[in-house]
Amino acid sequence: MFLKNLKIENSSQVIRDISFRKGINLIIDETKTADKKKSGNNVGKTTVLRLIDFCLGSSGKNIYVDPEFKNKSNLTVEKFLTENNVLITLTLKEDLDVEHSKEIVIKRNFLQRSQKIIKVNDTEVKSKDFPENLKELIFHTNPKKPTFRQIVSKNVRDEKSRLINTVKVLHPSTTKEEYEALYLFWLGVDLDVADRKQRLFREKKIEEDLQKRLVKENTLSQVKQSLLLVENNIEELKLKKDSFNINEDYEEDVNALNEIKSKISRASTKIGRLEVRKDLITESIQELEEEYSNVSIEKIRKLYEEAKALLPDIQRTFDETLQFHNNMVREKKNFITSELPSINTELEDLNLKLKSYLDKEKELTGKISKSGAMDEFQGIVLALNQAHEAKGTLEEQKRLWESSLGKLESIEEDIEGIDEGIDSMDDLIQERVSAFNIYFSDVSNKLYGERYVLSADKNDKGYELNISTLLGNPGTGKKKGEMAAFDLSYIKFADDIGIECLHFILQDQIENIHDNQINNILTELVENTNCQYVLPVLKDKLPRDIDVDKYQVISLSQDSKLFKI
Repeated sequence: MFLKNLKIENSSQVIRDISFRKGINLIIDETKTADKKKSGNNVGKTTVLRLIDFCLGSSGKNIYVDPEFKNKSNLTVEKFLTENNVLITLTLKEDLDVEHSKEIVIKRNFLQRSQKIIKVNDTEVKSKDFPENLKELIFHTNPKKPTFRQIVSKNVRDEKSRLINTVKVLHPSTTKEEYEALYLFWLGVDLDVADRKQRLFREKKIEEDLQKRLVKENTLSQVKQSLLLVENNIEELKLKKDSFNINEDYEEDVNALNEIKSKISRASTKIGRLEVRKDLITESIQELEEEYSNVSIEKIRKLYEEAKALLPDIQRTFDETLQFHNNMVREKKNFITSELPSINTELEDLNLKLKSYLDKEKELTGKISKSGAMDEFQGIVLALNQAHEAKGTLEEQKRLWESSLGKLESIEEDIEGIDEGIDSMDDLIQERVSAFNIYFSDVSNKLYGERYVLSADKNDKGYELNISTLLGNPGTGKKKGEMAAFDLSYIKFADDIGIECLHFILQDQIENIHDNQINNILTELVENTNCQYVLPVLKDKLPRDIDVDKYQVISLSQDSKLFKI
């Protein structure tokens, strides 16, 4: 696929409409670097690359967020993109030289939720399905690994990892097994096992982490030895327990003793309550006796005479009044004393029962005490319980160890099986690397007079790609040249082998390369490769003999920025 067109528009106007050609495509910044008060920054030349990348599935945040300080953003650009509902349309074409060749039209905006637009060939696509949709359309493959974003990472060199590394172009935290899937895909070895292998490595790490935690407590050997000691201790404690003179009914006697103690408690409580009731009745009787014996006849007579003076017709005599008083006191006494016989009877019965309970308690206590030294016995029972708890803990540790080791062994067998399948294709892999090196060594030789070599080396996690040179690590500018050589060689290699690939390279910071190599790339190497080389660059940084007008696809400046804001 080639880049055909990039359009930036809102509902009212087309802001930019950039058409691309085969070969060199320069995004020119016209700022004069001789004027020290002016800068070539923030005119939008790198943003063109990032808008293309946005249409290829990036989040687009790097268009307005500072790559180093993630909490800082260019609010002017961010508001412009959202408040004006800016729509980005990228058109890819299978062959720019064939008018009716297949095209893919991608449309995206920067709004969220219901206002978000993601369309591929005028069909709405969900965010989660978008990259894989492009993967199938462009590369005609659908295994989960490598992802579409991983595959195209080397085609968009606009951020740090892709500007300093030639083949390790993914996030620094990317695992070796993920890189293996990517490298094999680049080489045209599209095995549908990469996702499974990465899952197995994740499961392997979980088990290894579990074992690291387990080993902090005990190794499996320590667990097994400790378990043997605990089991021996349990047997010894059992023998000691059995050696006590415990009668066969010991447990039954203990339960009976507890029941008797409960009955004693209940009987004692009831006796106490009845004794209090009896004492209250006795006190009441004494008070009534005193009232009965100490009554003042003269006082009653005087009271009677006063009443008769007020009520001359009173029909009761004094003697009758006195008799009534004495009868009332007597009746009250009889009522109170009527409860005493039942209380005394109940107290007698309870005291008999209490005596029986106390005798039984004494008998059971003596019987149990004769069974052995109870404190020592209970100590053995406690130690035995603790030993069983320790045994349970150790058995659980042993189970976890053996389960984890079993899982790890099974995982490693599965990984080994996958690796054997990949290793069986080693001849093909090395053959593909050799085919690539034909182009790579030729392009690098034309650039620097050195022949770079790619190698596919096997390690414990799988294959990885390495680049070697005779002069060791290249400098920054030379590293950019190495990337250019690799990316151009890859397109030549992919076309030769018949591997689907993107035929465009987006390369930032090309000015770090020496003028000689820039001239070579722009005037010879790209022209001889079936590709597009898209470069954002300050016009003043290009060699003077480059015909800028010939390669320019858009011109920007401080007075004419990309978004015209």
